[in-house]
Amino acid sequence: MQLGHHPKNQKRKDFHIQLGNQLKTNKLAKIIEIALVFLVAFLFIKAFISEKPSDLIYNHSVIWFANIIMLTLVYVGLRLRGENFTSFGFGFKRFDLKFGIKTFFQSILVFVLALSCFIVGSIIMANIIGIPENSEMSGYDYLKDNIWMLFLSLGGTYMVSSIGEEVIYRAFLINRISELGLASKKRKVIAVVISAIVFGFAHYNWGLMGIVQTTFMGLALGISYIYLKKRIWVLIFAHAYMDTILMVQMYLG
Repeated sequence: MQLGHHPKNQKRKDFHIQLGNQLKTNKLAKIIEIALVFLVAFLFIKAFISEKPSDLIYNHSVIWFANIIMLTLVYVGLRLRGENFTSFGFGFKRFDLKFGIKTFFQSILVFVLALSCFIVGSIIMANIIGIPENSEMSGYDYLKDNIWMLFLSLGGTYMVSSIGEEVIYRAFLINRISELGLASKKRKVIAVVISAIVFGFAHYNWGLMGIVQTTFMGLALGISYIYLKKRIWVLIFAHAYMDTILMVQMYLG
């Protein structure tokens, strides 16, 4: 009996190679990949989200799972290309005390910039509307005065939001849009702006104020991602600081 590759396995391998090549070189394939990542998550949320006001925790779980699905699709796209998350800036070439301190202070600066832009978005909306409008944050009522739920939510938020959103809305979107063959001088600017707008509308459940606030915050984070040469960990830490402040505010009511 002669040993060799099973024809079906070889066909599957050839298909994966061809698909990976298309994702690397074909603009339409890149656009379809971007659309697929967000469409699948959107349909998942629409299918499982509850309209009942009492299902706050359940609805947050649905959104978390949607983010996990998006991360999985992003990872599949990377693997088909023969890449991994280091392509987006993950990993450390070296790590020592000096590097750690530098990363920490850079994350503080990014945090201040992102928070400042968040506030700018609030001011702009207040001037357009004429009166201040609060973001719709009733979806976090389950955190009020519940310390254990706060810790649980923070853990999940760091994994799914702080890491997940930076990978999806900064690393994935900015890199893929930049690869669409736009004018070299403008492609990064266009990529950052589009990623910020998508990031803002992803927070539609925060209301109009929340959309504008997070769009401006997304601009700051996107610019930082480019300026720091894809050092995604800096943005993740900065995002985690903002998530912590938000969760603690909700806990304190």
